Amino acid sequence: MNSLPAVLLGAAFAALLSACAGPRFPANAATVDELVTRFGPPAKHWPADGGGERLAFTTSPMGMQTWMAIADTDGRVRSVENVLDMQHFARIQPGMDEDAVMREIGPPYRPWTVTYPARNERVWEWRYCDVWNEPARFDVLFDTGTGKVRSTMSLTERQSRDGSGERGEWCSQ
Repeated sequence: MNSLPAVLLGAAFAALLSACAGPRFPANAATVDELVTRFGPPAKHWPADGGGERLAFTTSPMGMQTWMAIADTDGRVRSVENVLDMQHFARIQPGMDEDAVMREIGPPYRPWTVTYPARNERVWEWRYCDVWNEPARFDVLFDTGTGKVRSTMSLTERQSRDGSGERGEWCSQ
């Protein structure tokens, strides 16, 4: 019997299990206080549309998620979602300012922020799991004069500037 089908079946089963595992964040937390008790203070927070609060809880530098929680005016959590994915990255458009970017995908890990004076450019970076469950980096490039987004890019860690990251380092979402 050929073992290739068994290997493929095992890989498919592992992928299915990891997809079913779901977030490692208490989406059922009732209040902001519960979230803060478990994860510490949010990295950033803003007023939410219609009242309440929008809070960003990051897992950087080595984590792969930024959890955005929406709470009502009474501090009750209405939703929690991981915003480090292609759906949210697609919302980052040229001309957006830094605060608008952070409202969409949370704050970057500041030590990874790089400024290129000769190009009049600042780059923010986030680490995330791409759609193939591989560690990747998402970069937003800003014009330092205006503070507005110029462009974005995404590379797997194997493709990144230092070439680190091996196929064995798959995400375990």
